[in-house]
Amino acid sequence: MTDAAPTAATPGRLRAAQAEFAPETTYLNTAAVGLPPRSTVRAVQEALGTWQAGRAHAPDYDRSVATARAAYAGLVGVEPSDVAIGSTVSAFAGLVAAALPDGSEVLTASGEFTSVLFPFLAQAARGVRVREVPLEALPDAVTPATTLVAVSAVQSADGRVADLDELTRATGATGTRVLLDTTQAVGWLPVDAGRFAYTTGGGYKWLLGPRGTCFATVRADALDTLVPHSAGWYAGDDPWTSIYGTPLRLAPGARRFDVSPAWLSWVGQAPALELLSGVGREALHEHAVGLADRFRAAVGLPPGNSAIVSLAVPPGTDAALAAAGVVGGMRAGRLRLAFHLPNTEADADRAAEVLAGRVR
Repeated sequence: MTDAAPTAATPGRLRAAQAEFAPETTYLNTAAVGLPPRSTVRAVQEALGTWQAGRAHAPDYDRSVATARAAYAGLVGVEPSDVAIGSTVSAFAGLVAAALPDGSEVLTASGEFTSVLFPFLAQAARGVRVREVPLEALPDAVTPATTLVAVSAVQSADGRVADLDELTRATGATGTRVLLDTTQAVGWLPVDAGRFAYTTGGGYKWLLGPRGTCFATVRADALDTLVPHSAGWYAGDDPWTSIYGTPLRLAPGARRFDVSPAWLSWVGQAPALELLSGVGREALHEHAVGLADRFRAAVGLPPGNSAIVSLAVPPGTDAALAAAGVVGGMRAGRLRLAFHLPNTEADADRAAEVLAGRVR
């Protein structure tokens, strides 16, 4: 399944969705922590009240998990049965790392985020080798000896976007599987997860949920390549009948890799994903990159292809931004600004105004 093309109603849906946010700052730090929509805050507050009153029932939280799973599946173009839920990217990456044959070669991008990188480095005692190359050189560096490519669709440090078309071409020619980290991508960048054996991404940034949610997709032809080491009662085909005893009775699809959900996090994640789905992934992409390019033009930079802008700035810039109520982040020695659904043209213009003369 794929998202429908934008229609004439898209601007109206976008404006309605933006009314769900209430920042007191010019918030450009979604790449670190996303802003929750009002619907998320409301849902969590109501769930807290229900819990406090002694009226919470564990099976009721399954509705939020199912809603979030289905909405995420729609955003990445797969079926809900292809989606597993958990809490951290490194746990899903660890399943893939543990399944590699001894002596495997893993190809990754130089400076990759360590939640993607460390699970594979930890397999060194089995002869698993990690080879790093510049992101732009990644497709050309794939060889028949490469067992797996583990890389982020969008680099956390600076927002560079991997060439997924070329990566798919290169790995298809060698039979190499790909683990794609979508944490900095899904929510603004259209990603078709079904092109890759495995994907995983956290929910608390561009998916606007509370911390404690994570998604993974496993293509049907790769299900049996992974051992569900973390399998518990929630990985069962029918979790509420698989809470005691033998035999092993796992879900037939990617749900076999589910871990027990952090309930309140999923209560908040579900409405955030419904909001994003209502806008549509193409419209989210156009909006985010459009604002980033508006900012880039205002500070004298050429257009880009990312919702994240990384800038070399002089010391003291972070203090100037804070004094002006503009929230960004420093990563890898550079200023990182992220433009997303809650942001407006006024936000881009305000950031450019504060940074005038500071961009190197």
